[in-house]
Amino acid sequence: MAKRIIVAVILMPVMLWIMLVPPPLAWTALVCFISAMAAFELLRAVGEGKISVSMRVVTIASAALLPFGSWAGLGMAYVNLLSFIVMAVCFWHAIRAYDGSSVPVGFFHVLASLFAGIIIPLALSALVELRRMDHGKYLVLLAVLLTFVTDAGAYFTGVFLGKHKGITKVSPNKSVEGYIGGFITGMLFAILYGLVASRLAGDSVDLLALALCGLFGALATEVGDLAFSFIKRQYGVKDYGHLLPGHGGMLDRFDSMMFCGPVVLFIVQFLPVF
Repeated sequence: MAKRIIVAVILMPVMLWIMLVPPPLAWTALVCFISAMAAFELLRAVGEGKISVSMRVVTIASAALLPFGSWAGLGMAYVNLLSFIVMAVCFWHAIRAYDGSSVPVGFFHVLASLFAGIIIPLALSALVELRRMDHGKYLVLLAVLLTFVTDAGAYFTGVFLGKHKGITKVSPNKSVEGYIGGFITGMLFAILYGLVASRLAGDSVDLLALALCGLFGALATEVGDLAFSFIKRQYGVKDYGHLLPGHGGMLDRFDSMMFCGPVVLFIVQFLPVF
């Protein structure tokens, strides 16, 4: 626990500084790194030794490059190109392996590569898109902090009030009360955050949009945590990595943001917060 707290105290201010102070390109570079590491960790967890070096290289490269396309405004043509490259390399290797390899590559391994190289960075790219919007530093900070606050709210509510546990085998220690506490905490945080941000930004805020960000962002956070816990359970993985002592890997720390970020982006695009 002490190691976990120390790492959080050191890394959180650094991440917040990169997110808010330098130009958006610095935050984009960090998201590209997180995306690449997340892809690497996922392939290591589910690859079963059947994902080749070439498949790993092209998948991780795609994960690193895709968020940059969001910052540069390259659009779907860029996403389509990277998707084609990952598909072509992975299917070509699978076809060659099927022709005579003692370690055949299955369709699942191709899909895992596509998920790691395309879906994960697309989800994380929402954090880049939020940063590029008007009042972007406040919007991306909302999405990032919302995941942490929701997790914390669910944890402490579950510890002190949780009685009905075991609703899912993926996370048997989590309780109904904990999930409800996470939702309520997320929604209240989003509203309070908006009131503070309006003063800092010198602009009015839409409390309905913030409440929706809090409610659905908290729900997405809970789903994201369960989704990647499901993968760990299925493959007998305790942590995706050891890059962040006490926290695990990038996937262990940023799994919820892959779900929360796109939800917050969708809401603020149709219901502007500021």
